[in-house]
Amino acid sequence: MDTEQASKSLDDVHQISSDSSAFLPEAGHSSDKYSATEEEWQAQQCKGSSDSNHIQCQHYLMTTRELQMYWKKEKHSSKPDTLLFEIQSARIAEDFLSKFVVYQIVIIRTGSFDENNVFIERRYSDFEKLHRTLLKEFKEEMEDVVFPKKVLIGNFTTDMISKRMLCLKNYLDELYAIKYIRWSKIYIDFFLDPELDEGYSCLRGGQYKKATEIFQQIVCLQEKLIQHCSILIVPPLCALVVCHKDLEDLQKAYEVGIHALTLVEKHPGHKYYIPLLETLISLAYKLGKDFLSLREKFDIGKSRMMKGLEIEMFTLKEVAVRERLH
Repeated sequence: MDTEQASKSLDDVHQISSDSSAFLPEAGHSSDKYSATEEEWQAQQCKGSSDSNHIQCQHYLMTTRELQMYWKKEKHSSKPDTLLFEIQSARIAEDFLSKFVVYQIVIIRTGSFDENNVFIERRYSDFEKLHRTLLKEFKEEMEDVVFPKKVLIGNFTTDMISKRMLCLKNYLDELYAIKYIRWSKIYIDFFLDPELDEGYSCLRGGQYKKATEIFQQIVCLQEKLIQHCSILIVPPLCALVVCHKDLEDLQKAYEVGIHALTLVEKHPGHKYYIPLLETLISLAYKLGKDFLSLREKFDIGKSRMMKGLEIEMFTLKEVAVRERLH
């Protein structure tokens, strides 16, 4: 080795020693403040590397259990729950004023097994109304969203209906891709409003069996559409409790009621909280289940709500039948 190479090697040794000293405690200082473990030193070396190398370093520092949990989380996060819209069929219908096409929309949750296949039916005019309303509230977000134009001639032909089905499916996909729109009341109401009106109308009319079928469908739809605001599922669930109770299916009424309670108990001021607890106490007593814990929640909630004021109390059924009275 010549003199120049030896000098360069010596400089490299000094440089390495200088860099390493950054991870060692300085003389006269507490080791708790300045010391670093070997793992911390390795992690520090990763900071200057690429993202992939940094992840590899993180994995190197993980225990087997931690690594298993990491990949389990990664696997789950790589498949988020999203919605898939399919318009699989259409039919021509008519009323005393006009003839029109009704499209059947199937809503499927992807990313996990979806055993609840639910569908709704909407006319082109329903889509058109949705589009106009969204344009008023989300003009900028809707700039690139394509809505199929109205056809006045040949709109009942098989070919035109098939094309329209595909266009409307793509339209729903485009809307769902925009978070502010898919979380908006306008968007959610498009999927739920007609069914909610029919369900509460049946409930008020004492058609509990039909109302049960409608509200079960509504809850399935809501669980797909409004995971970001699950408190909105409480009123239809409570309507189901009323239906099951009046149909004398106490066990089912209790099960649905407990589900509703898990959603609403974080909101003790909610108008359904006290009436639901009161109904659950009665159901639990009749079914031989624990009602004392429910009674305790009821007493606490009632005292918080009243606070020395005279407040008229309503039953769960009385609250439910008042929903959607226009």
